[in-house]
Amino acid sequence: MTLNGKHALITGSSRGIGRGIALKLAEQGVRICVHYFQNESAASETLAQVRKRGSDGFVQQADILQMDQVAALFSKVRSEFGKLDIFVSNARPEVPTFFHSPMDITLEQLDAAFDSQVKAFLISAREAAALMSDGGRIFAMTYAEGSRTGGLQPWVGMGSAKAAMESLVRYFAVALAKRKITVNAISPGWTEDSVLNTLPEQVQDLIRNWHARGWTPMGRLGTPEDIGNVVRLFCSADAGWITGQVIYADGGASLMNPEVPPEIQLG
Repeated sequence: MTLNGKHALITGSSRGIGRGIALKLAEQGVRICVHYFQNESAASETLAQVRKRGSDGFVQQADILQMDQVAALFSKVRSEFGKLDIFVSNARPEVPTFFHSPMDITLEQLDAAFDSQVKAFLISAREAAALMSDGGRIFAMTYAEGSRTGGLQPWVGMGSAKAAMESLVRYFAVALAKRKITVNAISPGWTEDSVLNTLPEQVQDLIRNWHARGWTPMGRLGTPEDIGNVVRLFCSADAGWITGQVIYADGGASLMNPEVPPEIQLG
């Protein structure tokens, strides 16, 4: 697989899964636009790590809740890179912005979820495609379980927004198919160095122990590097026949039956 000389924009790449994707692509010689909203120092550290891997890029700030700033982000990519080969829609607001139950969530909080995932992806996919030659790659980071279930009540805003974004992925996949631009969603399971680490320590321990005990058949949580490897794989020319799909990258966790204890399922 060779991606050397390609150009990528990963929103929310100052840390966590976005950083993991940026660094895996940088290892292949991809130049990276590191996007951030508030933490410029973290974004600069990502860029430093990109350069340590022999690639380069630049840092750019934008608020993905503001569509004019989303469009301006792509204008900056055009001026710096001249083109785009890979776009990853990864950014979302901080948890307190949208994490409220269906009986309590306000329209403003719901808008934060939908603006960041649905409107921003709509604008971004159009802008990205305009900068791409045939054969580009567009990805949307989702949480497919949360978009199809209802048990985690405060996820109602983001879960509903992710479901709509996954639908957009399918529509864009058809719209861009003749240009050989693939559009896919990637659904990580619980991942270290991500939103998990913002939870109380006791909750983190419960989640880690539960997955290590067997809820993830591979016996561990994911890492940003795991997700970066998936994106890198789907950027390959060999993945050019796969589009409009939700790709589960969760060590098999989505295969488990929630009605049966994992000890029984694993035998």
